[in-house]
Amino acid sequence: MNALNSISAYETLKARFHRLAALQGAQSVLHWDRATMMPEGGAKARAEQQAALAMICHDMLTSPQMAELVASAEETASSLAEWDRANLAEMRRLLVHANATPADLVERLARQRAETEMVWRHARAANDYASLAPGLDKLISLAREQAAAKAEALGLDPYDALLDGYDPGRRSAEIDRLFSELEGFLPSLLQDVMEAQKSAPQALPIAGPFPIALQEKLGREIMGVLGFDFHHGRLDVSHHPFSGGVPDDSRITTRYDEDDFTESLMGIIHETGHSLYERGLPEEWRHQPVGRSRGMTIHESQSLLFEMQAARCEAFIGWLTPRLRTAFGGEGEAWSAENILRHYRKVGPSFIRVQADEVTYPLHVILRYRLERAMIAGELDAAELPAAWNEGMERYLGITPPDDASGCMQDIHWPSGSFGYFPTYTLGALAAAQLFAAARTAVPGLERALGQGEFAPLLGWIRENVHGRGSSLTPDEIIISATGGPLGTGAFRRHIEARYLGR
Repeated sequence: MNALNSISAYETLKARFHRLAALQGAQSVLHWDRATMMPEGGAKARAEQQAALAMICHDMLTSPQMAELVASAEETASSLAEWDRANLAEMRRLLVHANATPADLVERLARQRAETEMVWRHARAANDYASLAPGLDKLISLAREQAAAKAEALGLDPYDALLDGYDPGRRSAEIDRLFSELEGFLPSLLQDVMEAQKSAPQALPIAGPFPIALQEKLGREIMGVLGFDFHHGRLDVSHHPFSGGVPDDSRITTRYDEDDFTESLMGIIHETGHSLYERGLPEEWRHQPVGRSRGMTIHESQSLLFEMQAARCEAFIGWLTPRLRTAFGGEGEAWSAENILRHYRKVGPSFIRVQADEVTYPLHVILRYRLERAMIAGELDAAELPAAWNEGMERYLGITPPDDASGCMQDIHWPSGSFGYFPTYTLGALAAAQLFAAARTAVPGLERALGQGEFAPLLGWIRENVHGRGSSLTPDEIIISATGGPLGTGAFRRHIEARYLGR
């Protein structure tokens, strides 16, 4: 095929992927609606709708003509501009992944995910694991089937084949090394931090109630300070906080507790970090593969950069505290910046991952990583999960959940079919520590700005070094380019030691 036809093939591909991006955006908004506003009676119809859209997207990616177009465009890839070459490479990667999963399996997975997630909502509320287990078992079987199919097509271990869909190029061997390093120093570091906090002033209780309307108003104010654009997004409530939608229509959710405002506020900041990443992706490539976010390790680094690194720093808490007093009418020592900081930095074993402090959080993730690898390997099924979970919590954190609702049913990921996702949370925490350390070096007065409620310097640096890269680089290349070194545990350890032990 001549060069002119190859260029035409690439332009045709761009048009097709633009259409595909629109359909996938519709899927994301349907997911948001299911989690926030859909009546329970609509669950079956919604499962059919999402399965149908999944099939349409899969058919588009796996059509013989799409493969022919990619092959034709690749003949003269060297003549394309740098971003176009990266875009074409991403097109190829997406085709390989799509063709690795049979069409009928795509449909069965989409339907089972939607059905099991709806069952999970009721099962967790009722602490009724027995009602969830049958659907979860089916989903685990389908995930194993998908892992096997992808493994054969990609030449990878089955779990690595699933992981590659969430964090391109990442392999379990690297995760094992990083997690082994964390397991090597976190337990003793955790004990040191807990001992130090025993001898320090204890956090005074902050008396509620905290009306949801006031929490939401405060959350919206802080979102605006961080840089969220309400002309292109909204905040709602769901069983499990998440960020979805598309860059021009961001959908953030949280959940509220009238007895405690601290979790929902940091949850909102966390999800805003995700949304800011999507909003900051290169606009000219927004509907192309190269313009997408670069996997979940980078995505989680963005949420944790804002929640854990920036929003829990002493300077920002100092700025935040007067606004908390104004929002909730707080008075006295309990509403001092020092006491608010103690609440946000209290460290100790806990049952719920999303409420865990940043020292114990990696241990929650390591447990889930070990369990889902065992599930995909066929070494653990749904019936055995509660006991394995409880044993793992005792091993890693020294506590045993009182029930399955605060144990193996607490997360939405497995009931929604997300196997291979969990390790990216802690990989994201490692990356966030590296990125924030690099930003502090590169941006003079960064923490002083945070102490004035100014996030523009941090957002500007991260937009240039992460958001604006899209998927033009691999996750590791983005981290190396931004921080000067590969992903590791060093920056995270230094951060924990400095924040909690003053080392």
